[in-house]
Amino acid sequence: MAGKHTAAPKLSAKAQAWPLFDALVERAPLRDTNPWVAVEGRREPDYTPDFDTLTQLLAVPLALEAASQSGVPALAIDVWVAYELRRAGLDADAVWPRASPPRVVDRDVLKFIRSMPVKEQQPLLERLTKGNGGNGVAAASANILGKNYLKQVDVLMTSWQAGPELLISTKRMDSSFGKNAANRVEESYGDAKNLALRHPLAALGFMFGIRSTAYTEERAQFDWLADLLVKLGREEDAYDACSLIVPEFDAAAPVDDAGPDAVILDPDDVETEEDVRHPDDDVPDGEVALFDLAEFGTAPDPAEARRSVARSDVDRRLVTLPKVTLRHDLVPDELSPARFFAVMMRVLLDNSTVAHHRRARELRANPTGS
Repeated sequence: MAGKHTAAPKLSAKAQAWPLFDALVERAPLRDTNPWVAVEGRREPDYTPDFDTLTQLLAVPLALEAASQSGVPALAIDVWVAYELRRAGLDADAVWPRASPPRVVDRDVLKFIRSMPVKEQQPLLERLTKGNGGNGVAAASANILGKNYLKQVDVLMTSWQAGPELLISTKRMDSSFGKNAANRVEESYGDAKNLALRHPLAALGFMFGIRSTAYTEERAQFDWLADLLVKLGREEDAYDACSLIVPEFDAAAPVDDAGPDAVILDPDDVETEEDVRHPDDDVPDGEVALFDLAEFGTAPDPAEARRSVARSDVDRRLVTLPKVTLRHDLVPDELSPARFFAVMMRVLLDNSTVAHHRRARELRANPTGS
């Protein structure tokens, strides 16, 4: 109808969160610093995580009032873990989720696209990002075949040549601790066995985030969970390391649904050669997504103008993020994120040749303060 204004569709919680996550990672002061620090009297260096960036990422789902079912609260941990792996020197394109869209795509595909003329790169990347032209090459999440079933893995590093080298599962709880904690730990045991039996040389890790109110309101449940995570990290044929993060904040917690995380994928969930649509692609044809793909080529001026508006909105949202702190005092040493990343990197490097992951080896061999 002439003159009728059609309102733009509302973006999903993930679509709103990704620009904020990307901006925080891009602007992180420690992004390009060596995370390894020499310790006097010790041969092995310590890993120093960027906890300031983690607290900001954890604040994003609070600012968006994103429910647990949206996946955004758990995604904040995924983004941070992937960010830390890139800080450690791993190939930025091989670590998923990537720091820019498409989030899950083999690095060789990106190398091929970047080898093409600049004017041809942007359309191809946009097709991969939207998921409507990649024929399954790009996806919103990574599904890895274990011994008995497909499992959606939250953070990983893989390539066609090497296969999965690092697999990390994450879980997040902000409420309903007594009702859901047992289910989440039980799931993690099954996930570990399923993945470890098929990928015995991959570094396998598990990171659990639980709100500090679990300690203050359900102390017995918190202690039980921490003890189980410690034991889970000691299993020889399960996880190489487990970690616990305990955020503390005053804002309302994301609503935690009672159902378990998706663990086993049905046969219908397996990607085929049919076109795959990105679940967060709520932007209609003709509109410009919030994601910035300028690194692959020069964008048209109208698109850049709209992205400039999007960046202004991101800046406004970041200024008003709720405050989140971390209760390091509640985390046993065996579950500390610093130990977690140190173990994961050690296993990864030990199980690969010196010709692989050279940047990561260089950073670890030359820690700051040495």
